[in-house]
Amino acid sequence: MTEGQDIAARQLLDRLTELRAEIAHRATRRMSDWAPLVRRTEFLSSVENLADWLALRETDLTPVQPALGQLGLSSLGRLDGHVRPSLDAVIAALSLIAGEPEAVFPDPSAISGGAALLAERRSRLFGDRPEGTGPETRIMVTLAGETALTSGRIADLAAAGADCFRINCAHDGPGEWREMIRHIRDTGARLGRRLPISMDLGGPKFRVARVWGPEKLRLGQGDRFALVLSPRDLPGKLPAAQLSDPALVQALGIGALVSLDDGKLWAEVTARRGGAAELVVTRAPDAGLRLKPGKGVNLPGIDLDVPALTAEDRAALDVVVPLADIVAFSFVQTPADVRGLIDAMEERAGGLRLPAVLLKIETPLALRNLPDLIVEAGGRVPVGVMIARGDLAVEIGFDRLSEIQEEVLWLCEAAQVPVVWATQVLEGMVKEGQASRAEITDAAMSQRAECVMLNKGAHQAEAVSFLRDILMRMDRHQDKKRARLSALGLWRQG
Repeated sequence: MTEGQDIAARQLLDRLTELRAEIAHRATRRMSDWAPLVRRTEFLSSVENLADWLALRETDLTPVQPALGQLGLSSLGRLDGHVRPSLDAVIAALSLIAGEPEAVFPDPSAISGGAALLAERRSRLFGDRPEGTGPETRIMVTLAGETALTSGRIADLAAAGADCFRINCAHDGPGEWREMIRHIRDTGARLGRRLPISMDLGGPKFRVARVWGPEKLRLGQGDRFALVLSPRDLPGKLPAAQLSDPALVQALGIGALVSLDDGKLWAEVTARRGGAAELVVTRAPDAGLRLKPGKGVNLPGIDLDVPALTAEDRAALDVVVPLADIVAFSFVQTPADVRGLIDAMEERAGGLRLPAVLLKIETPLALRNLPDLIVEAGGRVPVGVMIARGDLAVEIGFDRLSEIQEEVLWLCEAAQVPVVWATQVLEGMVKEGQASRAEITDAAMSQRAECVMLNKGAHQAEAVSFLRDILMRMDRHQDKKRARLSALGLWRQG
């Protein structure tokens, strides 16, 4: 070893030893709040690793990573699921390089155990299968009442590669839900497979409820319209709409942005008069957007104080709790929301097993609170996280989605919590039978999550089979952040 390498090793050893002490101190402070929330002892080690990871990620490690690589050591870029053991391993290696008399390496299982635990939780939530019979990432398929009320439809999807099924409680009703569940259970019994069922609570509905103005009104850039609390707030001849929840209009101040129909139209509030907010369209399709009831509404940048669990959700829980394997919690934003859901589930469970909770991350507030949401839920029941990329993209900005979905994957790996990659995966194939090139790339990226969700459509079985093939191909090359160096045949010599 050169003198320069020896000096570099000693400097790195001092920096990482200091960093480890800082992490331990910060994590201990966070755990003083979190530990009392963890009733499931098997989740405690995951919460501790999450606390370590959050403490670590307060520090910029990019200056030390190249230096570690130059010494042939881990750059710490893949330590999410095992923070302290990975630091300890690098510190021990640096100690040997620097000629220190004592170097204590962690037990290898302390590093491999995080991945094994995450895989076990993935299989428990989203279905298991014999080794080598499919991709490591599971496939969740959304069912529609009118197309899923036969066991043949479920069997076709399972044969194509579906591992679990999603029922959206915002659609159909208890009768259809029970019938779909009966077919899923019957199919699973015939196939000798467990096919878990996730049931989405509808959550608060943020939509256009009523419209006043010309028939088939279309809004284009520069057009003006109003959002009102009630018909008595209509502003003269200006086109207007009433929204499904009065909290939406009440939250609007001058300069606030409003998005309609999944970000197809954007408008800015220019005036407030009583129960009316006047807006000007800042972005719209070339042909304009028709303003009509049912269009979704988002208020990016505004934290809405709206209960996540609605009266309709509480009624749905009477059916969901005894029948579902997973309750997908729409519009969850705060730990209080999580407590409210689990308390409501316990009231209906009568002391029996509770379903797992899938946290649907759809708003900036939920994103900021994600660590606390995971601890609050996982401390009481098995937990997973869904990256609900449709609403989330509108809320945080489409340009930020690619970065944020990566950060959510990392954070959830640190908590050893399975992730569902959701919204419009292979949407073209599901709906029309042909995927775009961009959709294929997105599907390949989804392999780093524990589960991928497909929406409803006429070509679901083909899309499931296509996705299964993509995921299996990607399994050869990628495991989370780690590249797998499997042999390549394309350029083989001879």
